[in-house]
Amino acid sequence: QVQLVESGGGLVQPGGSLRLSCVASGIKLDYLGIGWFRQAPGKEREGVSVCISSSDGSTYCADSVKGRFSVSRDNGKNTVYLEIISLKPEDTAVYYCAASVGFIAPKFAGEYEYWGQGTQVTVSS
Repeated sequence: QVQLVESGGGLVQPGGSLRLSCVASGIKLDYLGIGWFRQAPGKEREGVSVCISSSDGSTYCADSVKGRFSVSRDNGKNTVYLEIISLKPEDTAVYYCAASVGFIAPKFAGEYEYWGQGTQVTVSS
């Protein structure tokens, strides 16, 4: 059973930064593709990932967040990180990590089998 636990969210002022963590258990991270998704207040969870991390080390972030969001992984800690800089109020959302068994992380939510519970990020002055 794969379990994912996100952490690192919080209240941040505009322009600030955060590093979110996603710890996987039940399987080695080497075998997982990980995607980060978000759900803004009053909206459905986005069906396209903001960033993905594949087990071969490749990463991808959506054009809308490129330059501010980055994703990395530490297989030894079974943890994937989402680092966000220059936070904007519109980044306010619950951020979820999701796992897909396989080497390449999909971009779309429907292709993920496992989800974490989410961590809230609020950007406000």
